[in-house]
Amino acid sequence: MSDDLKCERQCASVVKKANRVLGMINQNLIDMSKETILALQKSITHLEYRMLVWNPYLVKDIKLIENVQHRATKLVQGIRYWSYDERLRYLELIRLDKRNSQK
Repeated sequence: MSDDLKCERQCASVVKKANRVLGMINQNLIDMSKETILALQKSITHLEYRMLVWNPYLVKDIKLIENVQHRATKLVQGIRYWSYDERLRYLELIRLDKRNSQK
């Protein structure tokens, strides 16, 4: 947390790590089924746990983190070109901003 109590650097750091993991998954995984990608997404919990601790509230931080989920949903075989909302419905996921408002 910075002196002004903003979590911008933490968001950028976590997103960078998550994007690296997604890149490795994309390069090395053959099975890109819904079940496989969802299992991997759930196993990459550092993003989710860190969000619970410092709960980003700035729109730019939320969008930065949301882009990770957006990118991960594109990995699922057969739905890459669907709209983001269609992919979320198919995968039974919700947007970060809606998830934060449900807490």
